[in-house]
Parts: sequence; C-alpha cells; structure tokens
Amino acid sequence: MLHRKIYQLSCDGREVWIFLRDQQRWIERARILDIEGDLVTLRYETEEEDEVCAWEEMVRLDSIGSVMQRLAAVPKGNAEIMVAEDCPLPEQLSDQPSESNNSDA
Repeated sequence: MLHRKIYQLSCDGREVWIFLRDQQRWIERARILDIEGDLVTLRYETEEEDEVCAWEEMVRLDSIGSVMQRLAAVPKGNAEIMVAEDCPLPEQLSDQPSESNNSDA
C-alpha cells in the first residue's frame, strides 16, 4: 500500500515530508523523482549557514516510516486573506447551474 501511495505522490509532483526510520530523521519538502524496485529517489534542498544545498538521495522503501504532504498554508500575522467576493468577476462561479447541465437530464 505504501508503495502505491508513494507512486501516486510522485505522479502528482507535490512536495512531501518523509521520515526515515533507520536514520530517525525527516527529509523536508522533497520531490519523489523515481521509484525503481524498492528504491525511491528523492530530491530536496537544505540551508546550511550561508549556502543552499540541493540533494538527490536514494532510499529503500522499507526505511520509509511516514510520508506527509502539506494540504494548505495560511500566512501568519495581519495578512489579509482574499475571499470569494474579492475574486475578479470573470473568475467567480455562478450560483445558477448552467443550462447545458439541465438539458442532459
């Protein structure tokens, strides 16, 4: 089941957080590049002092203990969040169902 879920996440191309049981560490904001047999190839970046390092790492499927993905993020502080009424008129969804949907019934 984990293999199938990791494959699905790799197809989506979204960032994931992966916990490696054997190393007791998290890999944050990684992208799953490839799955070949029981090897999963990950790409991620780390910040160390004055430089950003890009890493590509292959881990065994058995060593993955947990996989998480961010569903949403909301800024902290006094940032004003846009709501549906603030959306430009052409992008707003209408309240009425379209006529094409009613004609199929």
